[in-house]
Amino acid sequence: MNDDLTFMQAAIDEAKQGQSEGGIPIGAVLVRDGVIISRGHNRRIQDDDPLMHAEIDCLRNAGRIGRYGDTVLYSTLMPCYLCAGAVVQFGIPKVVVGESVNFAGAEDLLREKGVEVVNLGLPGVTKMMAEYIETHADIWNEDIGTL
Repeated sequence: MNDDLTFMQAAIDEAKQGQSEGGIPIGAVLVRDGVIISRGHNRRIQDDDPLMHAEIDCLRNAGRIGRYGDTVLYSTLMPCYLCAGAVVQFGIPKVVVGESVNFAGAEDLLREKGVEVVNLGLPGVTKMMAEYIETHADIWNEDIGTL
């Protein structure tokens, strides 16, 4: 659990970086053998790219790493279907999330496909997302495809 919190803090730092750039505060890190091998944050606003979710940015930043079966993806928010699809496609066996109160995401899909999902339920992450959603409802609804 301590390692999970350490790696989640790195994802939270990515989320805060994204927010400081004018984007949505969602961050992700990819870990192999206890080492962060990639980081990313939601860049939809910054890059004007509807696919640039935090998990996708993180995977792109990892580059061609060959195999993913020994990695863990940490994300501040439960992955959506787009990002869950990437997790399944690349065979990432475990996803650790900061919260799913503000967005339930594709947890059921991940579990159905055999991915271990650990939800840390961190109040600070929940609050960060809730405050963003409250002040940027239009951007958030566009991000999750509910406009």
